[in-house]
Amino acid sequence: MSTFQLITQSECARAGAFNTPHGTIQTPVFMPVGTQATVKALSPEEVEATGAQIILGNTYHLYLRPGTEIIGRFGGLHRFMHWEHPILTDSGGFQVFSLAKLRKLTEAGYQFQSHIDGSAHMLSPEKSIEVQIALNSDIIMCLDQCLEHPATREQAIDALELTTRWARRCKTFWETHTERQNSLFGIVQGGMFADLRERSAEAIVAIDFPATPSVA
Repeated sequence: MSTFQLITQSECARAGAFNTPHGTIQTPVFMPVGTQATVKALSPEEVEATGAQIILGNTYHLYLRPGTEIIGRFGGLHRFMHWEHPILTDSGGFQVFSLAKLRKLTEAGYQFQSHIDGSAHMLSPEKSIEVQIALNSDIIMCLDQCLEHPATREQAIDALELTTRWARRCKTFWETHTERQNSLFGIVQGGMFADLRERSAEAIVAIDFPATPSVA
């Protein structure tokens, strides 16, 4: 289980250490984006030489190509991409959201067509977590409903409430399909409305996601 340790803070700023199965991340942290299991134009050794502590991978792209079956043969993303430090994978929701003409949002999840070959897929909260577990990342993210900008207050409320329902489904699937070495994080919605972001944060915290804070 990953844990977060608060080291010090000053007003709204804080410094901490997030411990994962593949090493400790000192926060705040800059996280290079390795969308398709690679940071473009850099080898893993070159990324490591920059002092990077963690890389982000993209669930949508890795699910479609090369696919979790191939990555699974390597035991997960770390060996596949030759990176032995922590990895965070996003849920894939933003990428599907950006495919406006190729996706449909329902309570079940996102129905979408692959931008590669047009094949039909369903990205549900459970599927997103299933893929991320197969990728064996250290930090996995709940599927949320991304919101367009600008959006009305009513649209923001709908996205907030759906995101909360999906977060519960993500946690249930995560608890029953993994030994919980990795950490599952919820996502706050609410758009440009400060009170809705606060309301969303309170709802997500109430679900009780697993990263356990401690104070030095």
